[in-house]
Amino acid sequence: MSFTKINHYEKEYADTHHDTALNVSEGVGDQPIVSPYFTRRRKRALSTDEYVEGILAGNITTLSQAITLVESANPAHYAQAQEIIERCLPHAGHSVRIGITGVPGAGKSTFIEAVGNMVTSLRHKLAVLAIDPSSERSGGSILGDKTRMESICHNPDVFIRPSPSAGSLGGVARKTRETIVLCEAAGFDVIFIETVGVGQSETAVHSMVDMFMLLQISGAGDELQGIKRGIMEMADTMVITKADGENVRKAELARTQFQGALRLFPLPESGWRPKVYTCSAVAGTGLEEVWKGVEEFLDHIHANGYFQHNRNRQNKYWMHETINEALRGSFYRDPAVEARIGEYEKRVLEDRISSFVAAKELLELYFKELK
Repeated sequence: MSFTKINHYEKEYADTHHDTALNVSEGVGDQPIVSPYFTRRRKRALSTDEYVEGILAGNITTLSQAITLVESANPAHYAQAQEIIERCLPHAGHSVRIGITGVPGAGKSTFIEAVGNMVTSLRHKLAVLAIDPSSERSGGSILGDKTRMESICHNPDVFIRPSPSAGSLGGVARKTRETIVLCEAAGFDVIFIETVGVGQSETAVHSMVDMFMLLQISGAGDELQGIKRGIMEMADTMVITKADGENVRKAELARTQFQGALRLFPLPESGWRPKVYTCSAVAGTGLEEVWKGVEEFLDHIHANGYFQHNRNRQNKYWMHETINEALRGSFYRDPAVEARIGEYEKRVLEDRISSFVAAKELLELYFKELK
């Protein structure tokens, strides 16, 4: 049996019934997606003086544009950003820097949102620097932290800046430290740095904050599996999140276990024995105790001089890191190295030379060019 398709039937019917409503007019052709009358207006580039004046006045738009300059890989942008940072530096350093990390699903963004509302109610200005992991395949990032923190993203006393990790160590954005300086100059006296998750990023964040806070969850299996010596030793405060409903008892049990584990570690250089708290960002319980713990820690390290000692040590550390980064960039941008590195890679892949010898010869070539 032959099968007549509906469009063929409609055409046959229309050919024999010219007055039918099935006749199809040619209609209007496709219109351009963009109006031909539209002209893009280029934004005027701000001068360094305008950037500095805007930042010191607390202008969020200018601050955001300056951070974009800091994160840019354009050499001209980098030079201007460094000048802006240098001029803002005398106005920085008057904040509390808190690193917040935890396993994926610990509720870092929800916790920051709840604590952030409480912090601003105490007449503080809060900057949240959220580091988003960049894809190793595409290089892109979602940068969706402002979507998660819906209730504070419209708060005039809160500035949220998601930044891509851009492949830097452990997911910590390469320019986070410079961003901290700009935020402090803009008048933000409390700065949260939210990391990607438990891993190498914590080491880098620990080297740029005054206090390191570790978020944990209960009821996800053996609590002792979460006790990892490296990350636990860095924590100044630990918070068991999602302590609400039927999870309250599990959270209290986890608190006891973690507190017991922390007592086994040597006393940190700060002289502060880390404490464990429970809270629920959704129910709003336990948040005041957590913030009181933050204040107690800060009072302690200010009193014994560790606060300034730690800041000085971090400044020295980041000086050396900046040198290492500059040398690395200079090496790979060197014309002689660029011309020969492909050849050396091929020889390494063909097992004609070891990777160590190849690296040594390329470095010798680089330093020879410098002379």
